[in-house]
Amino acid sequence: MALTMDRNRPPTHWTEKRSSSPPAPDLRYAARAEHVEIAFINNMPDAALEDTESQFFGLLDAAAENIHLHLTLYSLPHIPRSKRAQQHLSTFYCGIDELLSGRFDAVIMTGTEPRQSNLRNEPYWSALVDVLDWAESNTVSTVLSCLAAHAAVLHSDGIDRHRLDDKQFGIFDDRKVSDHALLSGTSEFMPFPHSRWNEVRENELGSCGYTVLTQSAEAGVNLFVKRKKRSLFVHFQGHPEYGAETLFKEYRRDVKRYLRGERETYPLMPHGYFDPAAIELLTRFREKVSSHRGEEFTADFPEIVADRSLASRWHSSATHVYSNWLQYVASRKADSSAFAAVPQIGRETSRVDIQ
Repeated sequence: MALTMDRNRPPTHWTEKRSSSPPAPDLRYAARAEHVEIAFINNMPDAALEDTESQFFGLLDAAAENIHLHLTLYSLPHIPRSKRAQQHLSTFYCGIDELLSGRFDAVIMTGTEPRQSNLRNEPYWSALVDVLDWAESNTVSTVLSCLAAHAAVLHSDGIDRHRLDDKQFGIFDDRKVSDHALLSGTSEFMPFPHSRWNEVRENELGSCGYTVLTQSAEAGVNLFVKRKKRSLFVHFQGHPEYGAETLFKEYRRDVKRYLRGERETYPLMPHGYFDPAAIELLTRFREKVSSHRGEEFTADFPEIVADRSLASRWHSSATHVYSNWLQYVASRKADSSAFAAVPQIGRETSRVDIQ
């Protein structure tokens, strides 16, 4: 098994999923060059907290290949939590103060559901900024997902996100627009899920030194990078980690919010996701409830759609990009270790870095 976590701290759902696999050694104490220490900072809302763990753990496990990964779990403070979620975090997660006092090879930080139009007004903003500043000097690379990516460019370069007319929701085909090691061996076009109400734009990113790697005509920029001090910051506006049913669950949640009167408009179906038969079922349900909205109709939502083998056609592309990222982190870690072990005599040797 390529993926391990702090001893006594793997979440139960992952332990059960991997129960058929033999336990791997705790690699913090193994004398191996080919292992990577990752701080996974999961800030997702309660309803998606454990699903997000499974999504990222599964993606990393698939992408690791010959690299052994050791994860330590964290979450930003001051995110509203239920009692059950607080118990989950206290059982399996470590405190941010512990993160900031150490170093990791890499960080992955998720977004969360925004509650303020200005991210600087979010209650967790100060802690988030502390993590971003720490990561610049204490990691080889930092991956930032969705809102975390928006927060990073706002903090570092003052780039504001822009509110969209409607939710950018569904599967969109990215096109490679830059040659970069993170995209080595990938196809020219790659499908990726998106789920967001805001965006950062190519022209503003470019003017501040970011390199856009992939984008689509419909969804705009997805993957973009910039070196910040020691760390390569990798930003995703989309969600390559999503599982096959994640967009379905989000759509169902938004429909039920509409039925309960928590949103005014009926949500759009995720773009490029459902097959024609599922679209027909969901359209009939929408027509039924649009004129007679009420919470009593939530039980009639066509759950059978989820049984129609929703396919994660983006999984191969996501795995490939993350595999390239892990290879980069492992390579830079090995280079740093070798450099530190050799006495530096005479002229410094120049070398090419990924920008």
